[in-house]
Amino acid sequence: MRELTNKTFDATIRETEGLVLVDFWASWCGPCRMIAPVLEELDQEVEGFSVCKVNVDENPELADRFQIEAIPTLLFFKNGELVKKKMGLYPKDALQLIIKELQ
Repeated sequence: MRELTNKTFDATIRETEGLVLVDFWASWCGPCRMIAPVLEELDQEVEGFSVCKVNVDENPELADRFQIEAIPTLLFFKNGELVKKKMGLYPKDALQLIIKELQ
């Protein structure tokens, strides 16, 4: 999983092929820590799918830009375009269904 910053976000989203999930998180967030291993597994298991992370404390401009009101927030991008936004903790099977729907 790649950590994105204000400087790397746009180019990474534009240049990454397939579906990209961006996890907006913070180190102090319990649910963020709980979903992290699930996202790591999906990043490794699903073809044509990538997971990136944005630390909201280190990149508040990105959090503001995408109107992140709670974390974890998961943004799904396809061909550089935002196609879905989900807030909260999701089990792996629910995320797999979302990924399948969007791919």
